Amino acid sequence: MTTTPPADTASFKTGQTWNTEAYAANGRFVATLASEVVALLAPQSGEQILDLGCGDGALTEQLAATGAILTGVDASATMLEAARQRSLHSSAKFVVEQHNATALPYHEQFDAVFSNAALHWITGISGQQATLAGVHRALRSKNPQARFVAEMGGHGNIAAIRTALQATLAPFHIDAEAAAASFFPSPALYRRLLESAGFTIQSIELIPRPTPLPNGMESWLNTFRNGVLDRLNPNDRAAALADTIALLEPILRDADGNWTADYVRLRFHATLR
Repeated sequence: MTTTPPADTASFKTGQTWNTEAYAANGRFVATLASEVVALLAPQSGEQILDLGCGDGALTEQLAATGAILTGVDASATMLEAARQRSLHSSAKFVVEQHNATALPYHEQFDAVFSNAALHWITGISGQQATLAGVHRALRSKNPQARFVAEMGGHGNIAAIRTALQATLAPFHIDAEAAAASFFPSPALYRRLLESAGFTIQSIELIPRPTPLPNGMESWLNTFRNGVLDRLNPNDRAAALADTIALLEPILRDADGNWTADYVRLRFHATLR
């Protein structure tokens, strides 16, 4: 993997691609629902904080407003451009840099590393291990308050959506799980990965979080699974979307027509050993 991928690649090595306008319209809940993990981070004025997988910078801007000194990192050039524009027009200034999460270049530069809804886009155990090693290097070992606080998709995340996609894409000879390349670990697995990387776990928990989708399931699929769906020609894509939505309606759509995604989050707070 390179540290400067093309503009149309995802934030990390994954089958996903990002459209900043679609993300702003359909994915703003990612930052909006992050209040509890931000509270766990408890950013302090003057602290140097790395926001790993900052995306379009919406949450980075919120963290910078606390007086902390923020560096946002992402591998998506399109997302980073949106983050730069946000910083330019915000009273809470921060900087952004383009790096892959598995090849972070920092050494003892940060008091905290923060990540929200990004780590699950890093494929496989080896990718996670490389990322955690880079996070450990980036933290200041002489700071007793140095910490890594994050929230990501956990075991069972969007299980119904994934199962429906697997079923509808199978006739097209597409393995939806392999194509999406997401990583949704259990607390036990991620605890082992963190401890092997040199962290001490202060807290780690799996949190069911049913998430309303005000723009509906089709918008969610087109935003968060477009890398999978784009493998189909336009006619087959439309058919697969319709079939997936039909499978999910009895489970995730209520009698009033409101959609809710079956999110499950893994949230943790780790310190240097």
